[in-house]
Parts: sequence; C-alpha cells; structure tokens
Amino acid sequence: MIGIQFSAHGSSDVLELSTMEKPSPDNNQVLVEIKAASLNHLDLWLRRGLPGLDIPLPHIPGSDASGVIAEVGSEVKNWNVGDEVVIQPGTFCGECPQCLAGREDMCASYGILGETESGVQRQYISLLPANIGPKPKNLSFVEAAALPLASLTAWNMLKNRAHLQSGETLLVLGAGSGVGSMAVQMGRYLGARVIATAGSELKRKLAFSLGADEVLNHRQEGFSKQVKTLTKGRGANVVFEHIGESTWTESMKSLAVGGRLVTCGATTGVKGEVNLRHLFYKRQSVLGSTMGSVSDFNECLHLAEQKVLIPVIDKVFPFQNIRGAHDHLEFEHAFGKVVLEGWA
Repeated sequence: MIGIQFSAHGSSDVLELSTMEKPSPDNNQVLVEIKAASLNHLDLWLRRGLPGLDIPLPHIPGSDASGVIAEVGSEVKNWNVGDEVVIQPGTFCGECPQCLAGREDMCASYGILGETESGVQRQYISLLPANIGPKPKNLSFVEAAALPLASLTAWNMLKNRAHLQSGETLLVLGAGSGVGSMAVQMGRYLGARVIATAGSELKRKLAFSLGADEVLNHRQEGFSKQVKTLTKGRGANVVFEHIGESTWTESMKSLAVGGRLVTCGATTGVKGEVNLRHLFYKRQSVLGSTMGSVSDFNECLHLAEQKVLIPVIDKVFPFQNIRGAHDHLEFEHAFGKVVLEGWA
C-alpha cells in the first residue's frame, strides 16, 4: 500500500509518499480503507518537531480520516465489511477507572493517532472498534474526514469544560480554523450569543455565515475593548482560545466576572501571562482541554447527521500533493479544513 511519512523534521520537503506493508487486523480490530484524511495544525507541529516530544521516525502523520471497512476481525461485533466510517482519533487503555467511567480523554495513557502513534494518512489502517464511528449519511468522505478532531475538541471545550449555557456570551478566537468554525456552530446550537474573531474581511463574512452574531478582527489591537462595548461592559462569559501568545492578553481582558477561558492550543506561542489579582477578584477560570471522550465523539457525529454541525472545507488536495497541502495550511491562512483524497 501507499502512505505518507517523514523520516526527519523540517519543512514540507521532508514529507514523502512511500510504499509500506499493508496491515492485517487482529481478531479484535477492523481494517479500514482510507478514502479521505484532513490536516490539523498538529501535523505541522509534529513535522517541524516539538521540543520535548520525541516521536519514532519514520512517522506516519494524520489524526482525521474517513473510509470503508475492508476486513473485520473474528471477535468484532456490530461492524461489517463495506460499512462507511469516521475515525475517532483518541487512543486509551480501556481498563482504568477513567476509561470505565466513559472519560477516556482523562486516561493516563491517552494519546492521539498521528501524534503518539502512527496516523491515518495511508491507504489502510487497522483499528479497534472504539476508534471508529458510523459516517453521517449526509456527509461525503471529504466532509466526514474534516469532522473528528475539530468537533470533538470544540465540543469538549464548550460543553464539558466551560459548561457554556444558553443566554451566555461566547467569544470564539480564530473562527476561520477547523476548531474555531466548529465552536461558532456549537455556540449557536447551545443558545449562546456568539462573538467571533477572524483575521481578514473574507473570514469575517464566512464566520457570519456559520451563525456568529458579531465578528471582530483579532489582528487589530484592543479587541477586548470591542467585546466590552458589545456586551455593555460585562465581557464574555466564555472565551474559546487556541491561538495562544499573540491573543492571550486580549482574551483574558475580554472575560466577564465569573468568566471561563478554555484553551486547547497555542498556534502562535506557548507563553501567556495571567494577572492573578484579576483572576481571583473577578472569580475567573482558566481551563485546559484536549480532545474528548468516545461519547463526545458519537454526539458530534449525531449533530453532524442532524445538520447542526457542517464541516467547513477550505481546499482539497490529492494525497500525492501532501507537500502542497501542508504549505497551504501553513502559509495561506485557510478558512476551515484542508483535506486529502484520491490515491493514484
């Protein structure tokens, strides 16, 4: 079979299309033929190399994909050859108290396909049933591949970590990203007033089309003042952060009394100062979040099938042009997801 891998860290030039051995599923696994796979900023970070994170090389990237079951292990029930599926990217032990309680993302051995182990950007992959879900019938393979990591992350951030309530004000940073575009739609579904930010006029228009009530430009200084003006001085009850260093100070200033800032990433840098006097006097919270549980994943699939969540596709590349896809995500400021499809 053919797959994508890199044997050294660096620019997109290190990515290679390689011939590799087709896996055989164990008795408790299914073999999935990958039809489409989407990129995340995680793919860029791992390709460039993350300080303190050593991954075995060569490495097959990719966390998000959709496909068709090609083989079913003898011990697997409720799945059949030909079933169309979406990949659930989280990995976990399945035996600890957290896993048994349905909080798989809190498992001490929790990992992500394409990060802590080889990923999905290959023609075939063997997976446990816990790592697949039924593809929503209303989504194409390309659309379905854009759904898992972004929707799972955003849902866990807003529903489980920040406990966003109907009638509250939600500020979504970077609505043009995959996770940001999901957060805007989820905020609307949960009944919040959604203030989004984007980095260009085109992205502002697209954020409005997803259901944002107001859209600000986070490249302009002082967006916290605009948030305070829009909320009559109160600020946002929940701030959805993932941009990091370049927006952190303004995001913290945007919080209301009792507000919750929830973050899942730091695209522009990992340093962010917190004014402790504001934190305790205003009874604010700073929450970290990574991915979500299997039940969260299934809820996201249900919401997509109900057309509550619509995956936003920026551009589709053939798998053979993996370097072009990386460069587009890294330098062209995509709105939505960059997706790969079509093996030659």
